[in-house]
Amino acid sequence: MTDSEFFYTIDKSATAEFKDRGSKFIAYTFPIQSVEDFKKNLEAIKKEHPKATHHCFAYRIGLDNNTFRVSDDGEPSGTAGKPILGQIDSKKLTNILVVVVRYFGGTLLGVPGLINAYKSAASMALQVTPIIQKPIEVVYTLQFDYTQMNEIMMLVKQLNCQVLEKEMNLFCQMVIGIPKGRIEEALYKFSEIRNVEVMKKNL
Repeated sequence: MTDSEFFYTIDKSATAEFKDRGSKFIAYTFPIQSVEDFKKNLEAIKKEHPKATHHCFAYRIGLDNNTFRVSDDGEPSGTAGKPILGQIDSKKLTNILVVVVRYFGGTLLGVPGLINAYKSAASMALQVTPIIQKPIEVVYTLQFDYTQMNEIMMLVKQLNCQVLEKEMNLFCQMVIGIPKGRIEEALYKFSEIRNVEVMKKNL
């Protein structure tokens, strides 16, 4: 595959701990697909660490680099969320959330110290998080007769497509993700099956 046909992400969570002058920074990584995933994971961390002084985070979702968010959660502006996002971006990752929980140790770290601490904690967690390569998929809708199910599913598997949604009645509809590098091949093969409609889905 070429660089334009895949992206880097994670499929497992990991954690790491960094200490500086009495303060403890615990970093967590999570694979996410949506803002709802982010909210669910952040809420779980807050429940796990209710006495932590700060729950700072950064996430990036999607392939256009436009869907991201950072939070300093009460730390001085730019000292937590941006350094965490910088570590995500340095590895060219997406569909990922990194949360860094801080327990204050009594000694002020100052702006440079905080930036270094959040950056280091995020970096350590990403170093123990397995990074994977995934194909970029383009979403299409297939419409076909129920009697064609086996033929369609065999082709979906052969082309390494991902089934995202399906409605199985006498007349079926399936939403699939086709790997970007195999779109031309997939459209040709689906078009060879009689009465199958293939339409690009607008997200």
